[in-house]
Amino acid sequence: MMIVAIYSRVLTKNNGQDTQNQIIQLKKFCKSNNYQIYKIYEDHESGSKGRKERASFDMLFKEAHQRKFQMIIFWSIDRFSREGIFKTMMYLKQLDEYGIKFHSYTEEYLTTDNELVSNILLSVMSYFAKLEREKISERTKAGLEKARLNGKQIGRPGKEKMKERILLELRKNNSIRGVAKLLNISTGTVMKYST
Repeated sequence: MMIVAIYSRVLTKNNGQDTQNQIIQLKKFCKSNNYQIYKIYEDHESGSKGRKERASFDMLFKEAHQRKFQMIIFWSIDRFSREGIFKTMMYLKQLDEYGIKFHSYTEEYLTTDNELVSNILLSVMSYFAKLEREKISERTKAGLEKARLNGKQIGRPGKEKMKERILLELRKNNSIRGVAKLLNISTGTVMKYST
């Protein structure tokens, strides 16, 4: 018997929305498939909020990492996450890395309990994860280039600047140990550049 977790989310309780509509159907689905329900996780938050801002969603991932269940069942992908395709795919990929399957009740093509669909879906998710990493790398490089153009020092100061600074501090009658402490470098580095 497969042990599953149910995740249900609505925007707010005040809007007349209720997770019970989803939970009733998801419980029926579990019963008809002979799944044992480990726990039902419910959030009454926007799906665009991050993992840490949705307490049940965060707990679901912590317990998925501990492999307390084998599969997560949710009503639809937009009930699971509305953080955008990349972030949502990263969540699903993370579940796969934990060895946890997922199943979208209303979107039968979004499931990893079918091996053929699972392989295709995981390939697509891996591709999107790669795109996201490349996108982050490009933004980082662009930010560093902008900082360089604005005259900001990127990384450690060059050897010549370090040597100048060490000699300046030594001329002020600072000891080798004192200069090392002041510049947060080793005494060996101070000695190397002091001659």
